[in-house]
Amino acid sequence: MTSKYSVPVETARSYYNSTDADNFYATIWGGTDIHVGLYEKKEDSIFDASHRTVINIANMLKLNNKSQVLDVGSGYGGPARYLASTYGCQVDCLNISEVQNQRTGELNQKYGLENKISIIEDSFEAMPMKEQTYDVVWSQDAILHSGNRQQVIKEIYRVLKPGGEFIFTDPMQSNNCPPGVLQPVLDRLLLDSMGSIDFYTQTAHELGFETVKITEMTQNLIKHYSHVLTELENCYDELLKTCSQQYIDRMKIGLNHWIDSGNKGYLSWGILHFRKK
Repeated sequence: MTSKYSVPVETARSYYNSTDADNFYATIWGGTDIHVGLYEKKEDSIFDASHRTVINIANMLKLNNKSQVLDVGSGYGGPARYLASTYGCQVDCLNISEVQNQRTGELNQKYGLENKISIIEDSFEAMPMKEQTYDVVWSQDAILHSGNRQQVIKEIYRVLKPGGEFIFTDPMQSNNCPPGVLQPVLDRLLLDSMGSIDFYTQTAHELGFETVKITEMTQNLIKHYSHVLTELENCYDELLKTCSQQYIDRMKIGLNHWIDSGNKGYLSWGILHFRKK
């Protein structure tokens, strides 16, 4: 059966719908957030560091109970629940994975936030929302899964109100990354390329955004994947109860590629903040 989604988006959907991936992220990340964390101490947990990223991004915005927010690639909905419970925002979660969306719905209900958060199961390359709907579009480490990132940014611009803000993080290649060196990382993700800070900034400006602030924090990408690798090794036997050994061993290889590429200066990560003119 032919998918209605692009190949990279369908690849991400299939991956995050898999039992292995769902159980891995639930065990290692805690099943709430799936994104790069901000680490203040070596002993910080992945859960706490990931939640700290959400808090830091939210602090860069002026949110209130009238704010309409779209979370693009919302995973398990952790950021949406934080925004809805802390600021009273109305949040739409746009996400491709049925498995993740089901968990999001269950958690929203558990915390009494089902009336504040809506789940929209569709692709960020062709959003079903009307233009000029949102005050804020938020995304954490999701846009890399598109093979047409310019189209994703174009869609985000379309659904934002004038003066609306687009704030996101994404694992990226460095601006001066040599050709070919990221192939092991790209092969693991089944991608042909990655974005960069220069790419996203230029694309945003061409579409009509202005830069609010670019906060480069690449060391946290390296710290994060190092923490995930350590946790995987510590929980290896436990993970084998719910994840296949092939998946865990491939994940270990992939994490080492991320860490090695980051240490060599080939990767970049940070918080990119733009405003629609």
